[in-house]
Amino acid sequence: MTISSSLNAGVAGLAANSSRLAAISDNIANASTAGYKRVVTSFESMVISQSGGTYAAGGVSVSNTRMIDQRSSLISTNNATDLAVDGRGFIPVASLAEVEAGSQPTMLLTTSGSFRTNEEGYLTTSSGLVLLGWEANADETFPTVARDTDDPLVPVKFDTSQLSAAPTTYVSLGVNLPADSALTGAAGDPEENSIQYFDNLGGQQDLSIVYTPTGLNDNEWTMTITDGATGTVVGDYTLTFDDSQTGKGTLSTVGTTIGGAYDASTGTIIVTADSGPIEIEIGVMTQLSSAFTAATIEKDGYEAASFAGVEVDEGGYVHALYENGSSRIVYQIPLADMPNPNGMKSLDSQTFMPSTASGAYYLWDAGTGPTGSVAGYRQEESTTDVATELTAMIQTQRAYSSNAKVIQTVDEMLQETTNIKR
Repeated sequence: MTISSSLNAGVAGLAANSSRLAAISDNIANASTAGYKRVVTSFESMVISQSGGTYAAGGVSVSNTRMIDQRSSLISTNNATDLAVDGRGFIPVASLAEVEAGSQPTMLLTTSGSFRTNEEGYLTTSSGLVLLGWEANADETFPTVARDTDDPLVPVKFDTSQLSAAPTTYVSLGVNLPADSALTGAAGDPEENSIQYFDNLGGQQDLSIVYTPTGLNDNEWTMTITDGATGTVVGDYTLTFDDSQTGKGTLSTVGTTIGGAYDASTGTIIVTADSGPIEIEIGVMTQLSSAFTAATIEKDGYEAASFAGVEVDEGGYVHALYENGSSRIVYQIPLADMPNPNGMKSLDSQTFMPSTASGAYYLWDAGTGPTGSVAGYRQEESTTDVATELTAMIQTQRAYSSNAKVIQTVDEMLQETTNIKR
């Protein structure tokens, strides 16, 4: 009966607008929730096949979609491990409870999180999410891993009580030797400088380097390198500089008496100190008519120091910071991407789980492919616009009232029908 279909359509309208009001309420309640993705309600008409001149109301159906692919603005914070995705992509996280249980945690995805190191050293949020990443090798490189699975991902964890040290393996000698001292037959004064390096235990040692003009030929020096840890000579070389118009005082040839041979392609020699091999770049040395200078000496390695904090750069690399100012790359946080982010399953704490509807995910290096960068000291604001939601609430209220009026009218018409028999 047509009048009965009108009643059913009114009931469907009440249910649909109630569902929309629930979505609006959720959006407004989370207007200040970092990383929250608003829910959008869609209405679809339901049409019943018609015959002749009669018409039966089909009503309306409703579907709610969380707009996971929408991004909001990023706000600054004072915590280095407040992380957000600047652009496309999702940060992998897992439940702290699953991690502590010792099982392989299920990868969840989010676009923003406030992470801090807990008492166990895990980088977690207050809601119990642990940051996931790939662990670095000892030399701060990363192994080749499968990008379409979360199996290689591990919880980001730090031993905050452990000291860290790295031996010196490379030194660059930005030294200038005075040209006036290296003349044939002249008894030029030797020059000396001492370079501090770090041994395998983070201790400080010295390489003493003495530069002596030979007096046998113009522009010719001997360079003697002594390891202060053992007092032995680990390098003895004869340096000849080019004083031509094109050479302009650069290093020309190197003769070796003690130590590794000179590699002209890299400008380096290798000497074996007490802590192991040290590559020394001497190709940057010059001989100019100026005073002896050793102002641009560079080296790697650092002394033993305690853990001081964590930072994450825009490429997703997690740096462990130490009190001596040094840092070390320990993890890399990839960004996940998939064909249909809105198809993911929504979970608590602004997390999402890939599903068949979202399509297969791929773990990209941040800033490569379609993904954006990882922003530290940032949080993503909620995508809720309160003004828009309040406007939608007024529309929903009016639509709900109108559907209620339809039901009331149908009720009055049915009453009139029953009154015909009286």
